[in-house]
Amino acid sequence: MNHPRIIIAAPASGHGKSTVATGLMAALAADRRVQGFKVGPDYIDPMYHTAATGRPSRNLDAWMLPLAAVQLVFARAAATADVSIIEGVMGFFDGAGADPLDGSTAQMALLLAAPVILVVDCSHMSVSAAAVIHGFHTFMSKVNIAGVICNRVGGERHAAWLREAITQYGVPVLGCLPHLPDLVIPERHLGLLTVDGRPQAVQTFLARAREAVAHYVDLEAVVALAEAAPPLPLPDNAGLPNVGLPAASSNAVVRIGVARDEAFCFYYADNLDVLRAAGAEVVWFSPLRDGALPPGISGLYFGGGYPELHAVALSANRLLLAAVREAHAQGMPIYAECGGLMYLTEALEDIEGQRHPMVGLVPGVCRMERRLTMGYREVRLAADGLLGAAGQRLRGHEFHYSTWQRTEGAPPAYVIEPRHPAEQPRAEGFAGGHLHASYIHLHFGQDERLAAQMVARCRRWQESRGRAQRS
Repeated sequence: MNHPRIIIAAPASGHGKSTVATGLMAALAADRRVQGFKVGPDYIDPMYHTAATGRPSRNLDAWMLPLAAVQLVFARAAATADVSIIEGVMGFFDGAGADPLDGSTAQMALLLAAPVILVVDCSHMSVSAAAVIHGFHTFMSKVNIAGVICNRVGGERHAAWLREAITQYGVPVLGCLPHLPDLVIPERHLGLLTVDGRPQAVQTFLARAREAVAHYVDLEAVVALAEAAPPLPLPDNAGLPNVGLPAASSNAVVRIGVARDEAFCFYYADNLDVLRAAGAEVVWFSPLRDGALPPGISGLYFGGGYPELHAVALSANRLLLAAVREAHAQGMPIYAECGGLMYLTEALEDIEGQRHPMVGLVPGVCRMERRLTMGYREVRLAADGLLGAAGQRLRGHEFHYSTWQRTEGAPPAYVIEPRHPAEQPRAEGFAGGHLHASYIHLHFGQDERLAAQMVARCRRWQESRGRAQRS
């Protein structure tokens, strides 16, 4: 299968690649099956991709996942699409460190043999844009910079200068988008506004992005570049995680309650698919609105999100807080990441110092800060638990403005390995038997044991409850 595909990248953040990529998806989805992807650990851009295409967008992260697993994640989702649009991360050669092929969009372009379209903010330059593009075109010759979309162009004369200057270096200009102030995804302290809870605003943005891209970009040229991509290099999938596969056949399907609303909305689509492949049924519930947990569940999964923005409502939903505490008291397995950790602590303290009581399963208080903690993390499990055995090494990512005030003696979920000589290993998160909570976001596709272990724990609890009720 050919897997038509294109990567939308930029020289740096802020050039407009998210808007252009989402607009391209929306425009092409009018008469094609379009599959969206996002390079890196981002959660919010994929929400817009999903809204634009009607298909779950997938994260492609070559730092967290084995390279062969990344290729399989892509191939499985792209197999049923007419064209795949892959949005890059940060600047094209920016990744996990100084190596331009370590977690960067450039690495993804090589891994997937995908042509690249650069989106360049030309608002403050004309001919100089050609120098920028020429630099990217020649910096690493094995990467295929196949075209350019000029963004925030001043007018027809400006566009003509850009086309003349850039095309002489052998890179076609596929479009010149004018400066459109209303065509911007609104941002908040942790980045772009999410899709959840704002359907009208999202549809308005998508309509504008679709119209702008369809009018100013040569869509057929973009599709032609995608279709010219060479055959996708695929590995032997023996021993690789079952990312994106249908649910495993089982007579004892395990129902796992997954928190999903405006406060908890950060989930990799492949994490849910891996759980399903391991024999789980994903059952949504809302910590903001529901007064009880879903019936018949045997596990809980709290993802990340913005609980700090909904702290008053979360704290006021005492029925759900009590239900989570009761589930924990009965031994139900509970897994929580970032916002989920915050929700499970004793209280969430906002930036003004006001405390909002939370579930109270994790000892200590989460405090909102003005300092961002962000980056990839290599961790090892501190003890045998919900995800696996002590010492198992994993890779994840954290991104938060809060700090959890660890109480003395609280057992950690992980030990974070130092990435620089001056750093020391440090404890992270909380793990107590059937509860695992941490700031670390994991992609389950990196190790098939993660989902299998979690589902197995939930199944054992389900079976033990059944035996107890029969006795």
